[in-house]
Amino acid sequence: MAGSGAGYDLSVTTYTPDGRVYQVEYAQKKVDISGTALAICFSDGVLFATEKLLGSKMLVPGTNKRTYPVTRNTGIVMGGLVADGRQLVNRARQECTQYKNAYAEDMPSNMIAERLGLFMHAYTLYWSIRPFGSSILLGDVDPDTKKPSLFCIEPSGVATKYRGTAVGKGRQIAKTEIEKILGGEGAALTCKEGLTAVAKILHKVHDEKDTSFELECAWICSDSNYKFQAVPKDLVAKAEETAKKQLEEEDED
Repeated sequence: MAGSGAGYDLSVTTYTPDGRVYQVEYAQKKVDISGTALAICFSDGVLFATEKLLGSKMLVPGTNKRTYPVTRNTGIVMGGLVADGRQLVNRARQECTQYKNAYAEDMPSNMIAERLGLFMHAYTLYWSIRPFGSSILLGDVDPDTKKPSLFCIEPSGVATKYRGTAVGKGRQIAKTEIEKILGGEGAALTCKEGLTAVAKILHKVHDEKDTSFELECAWICSDSNYKFQAVPKDLVAKAEETAKKQLEEEDED
């Protein structure tokens, strides 16, 4: 006998009797079972990081990126389907280009988040297309005030502003750790100082059942002259080494 929800997931335009849209929930599920991605607003900028699961030992380091620039001082880290995420990056860049051509200034991050949310929501309205299986963490630093801002855009099209958040498989533990950082002295840390804490979070939430992962980090802060830039590999390696030692010490205690 078919379940009570049978047939309601055949189209994204169909609501269930209790008001759910299964296709949108499936897209969100794809994000929830993917590698963890997070972003945090520190005192001097935004730090993006993700655990990039390695499906093969023959993969070239740095391939299949999950962090991308949108403008010089705006960047994205994605969770879920990378191919869908790249389409959203491309859309964000198009929106920014059109805005700059019309108004001769960079598009504010809150407006980019709103436009991306509208674009993602449009893909939940027509039966012939499917929702994006990717969540976007969009961050920037205002070029005038140097204040960082961060937005999360979900497959449903909802855009929410955060000081720090995470998506993916380890999001619950990661969010708890981020709250600890931002609730204490961590709020005054710079991105460079917070790099070890971020590496520690991702190593802590990594599921041992999964394959090994590559820590991919990018930032927009004083160390990058407030431009989106990949974190230097030597800094990432040093942060990972320190984070692993701290986790080992905690396990021993």
